Amino acid sequence: MNNVCVYCGSNSGRDPLFTTAARDLATELARRGHTLIYGGGNVGLMGVLANTMLANGGRVIGVIPHQLAELELAHECLTELHIVADMHERKAKMAELADVVIALPGGLGTMEELFEAMTWTQLGIHFKPCGLVNANGYYNHLMSFLDTTVEEQFVRAAHRDMLVVNSDIEVLLDKLSAARVPVDPKWISDIPRNGGRAPDSQ
Repeated sequence: MNNVCVYCGSNSGRDPLFTTAARDLATELARRGHTLIYGGGNVGLMGVLANTMLANGGRVIGVIPHQLAELELAHECLTELHIVADMHERKAKMAELADVVIALPGGLGTMEELFEAMTWTQLGIHFKPCGLVNANGYYNHLMSFLDTTVEEQFVRAAHRDMLVVNSDIEVLLDKLSAARVPVDPKWISDIPRNGGRAPDSQ
């Protein structure tokens, strides 16, 4: 595990603990010698993450679409900044560079990026561990929803469990470093649809 891709908000959110989590994550990534891959912005949690990483001597690679370079104030002091054509190219580039994916608190874009990374793992497009920094319980409801997707047989338990969740940064990084991504088919067609009972013989 060397290059760590972090998805997070271009806003800071209401709770100061979200900003604290971004600082703690960046500090620990720099201490461990990891390279940060992120969305290239200089605002919100993205800005906190990058600035803390740089202040601690860390290497930071940003990837940002040209149409967001002004809106998200593309960071001009990064180790590398890739300005790409669109959001699709941004996500593909970040995934290409990353060994591991982590989400801090964020909004719709953060959710979309995280679930795409998980889906690519589920489909075998890549095998990169995914984690959540559950700062102040921000992702508690999301985890409950994912439990429901398993109960309703839309997601395999192995794919739900591949998402490593913790509020403690050091514990999360240790678990991601040791994580083994399951190689299971996405489809659940072999599960009986009548409440789990085998069909009656005729």
